[in-house]
Amino acid sequence: MSSLRVKSLPWVMWALPLTFFAYQFILRLWPSLLMTQIMQQFSIDATAFGFLSAMYYFGYAGMQIPIALLLERFGVRWVVSGCALLCGFAVFLFTFTEHWLLALMGRFLIGMGSAAGFLGTSKAISLWFPSARYARLVGLTFSLGLLGAVYGGKPVSLLIENLGWKSVALLISGFGIGLGFLLLVGFKAPQGLCDTVPQAIKISDLKKVIGSSSMVLLSIANLLMVGALEGFADVWGVNYLMEAHQFSQGDCAGLVSFIFIGMLFGGPLLAFLSERFGVYQVIIACSLGMSFLFFLMLTGRNFLDNHMLKAIFFTIGIFCCYQVLVFSAGSKLMVPQLLGITIAFLNCVNMLGGSFFHTVVGSLMDICWEGGVLNGIRVYSHTSYFWALMAIPVCSLLGGILVFILYCKEKKQKSLS
Repeated sequence: MSSLRVKSLPWVMWALPLTFFAYQFILRLWPSLLMTQIMQQFSIDATAFGFLSAMYYFGYAGMQIPIALLLERFGVRWVVSGCALLCGFAVFLFTFTEHWLLALMGRFLIGMGSAAGFLGTSKAISLWFPSARYARLVGLTFSLGLLGAVYGGKPVSLLIENLGWKSVALLISGFGIGLGFLLLVGFKAPQGLCDTVPQAIKISDLKKVIGSSSMVLLSIANLLMVGALEGFADVWGVNYLMEAHQFSQGDCAGLVSFIFIGMLFGGPLLAFLSERFGVYQVIIACSLGMSFLFFLMLTGRNFLDNHMLKAIFFTIGIFCCYQVLVFSAGSKLMVPQLLGITIAFLNCVNMLGGSFFHTVVGSLMDICWEGGVLNGIRVYSHTSYFWALMAIPVCSLLGGILVFILYCKEKKQKSLS
């Protein structure tokens, strides 16, 4: 084997699951570009659309721990390729079914398969690269994966305008299936190294994590603060901006993508600030910042122009990286032996936040619906969106209050010990 091939092989093995990680971001944002079409296809209201969107997060959250165990048992090749194939077929099912229950199942299966994106890529890094490069490559993985969210917005929206949404869905489905077969054929573990290590999770460890009042408080705060990302950016943002500012769908998707662009810079910045001012203090500041900027975005539609909105969304994206600090705070609440299950638990609750906000926002939109109907489908005014999305800054503020309570609790315990 040539020297060049030996040097490039680890990067190829990393790029294969990384491509799937970026791909799943496109699947995650897909409903935000198709709200009207989906509501027309299934004759549903905003509450049902919110529940449909939530199914992705139910599947994703529920598979975090199982996928981690499957990766240890069967390895990256079989698990990630299987999940890519599952996503591809589930997109096809979701797009072309006329049955509501099958659509829900399709969205749930997409969430299940997507759970392997980041975990599988992280596992591939641990196999092919020295441990000293693991943290740097995991950070790079997250940044490059977010490009899937950036390009899953406006570029995909323009494709839908030119080709039609079902044709684009067919392309996305085919890409997932093709990627699955490519992973199955192309991915391999380093020569002489097995990538399967059977492990068992102890129920007693999970009970210890869930039984910690501080951990429960932190996880609830994490869930409440995730609305700007998993509620607004993932699904409701594009349609709100179209209604509030009368921009085109492509322009609105481009604006929302600035949240993901901000996240590219937020992780390192917040990590630096947390070392300077403290983890809890920075999380609280993110809570206040997100609440204020989101409230400004909702109330300032008469004076906010395109450039101002880009700046607001970019800054919100930076604040959304508070999740990295939540994992850091959680790791310090439990003993090192429980680190893996602690991170898995926090990530599960974090993803359930998407289900929570889609359900809440959809329900509030129907409560605030003003009676508009077009072609038999409910039409939602700016007022409906305004009051429904107001749940996001309110919950973010509540999350910050919970973190402040936790900070005071931990500070008191340290002073007594």
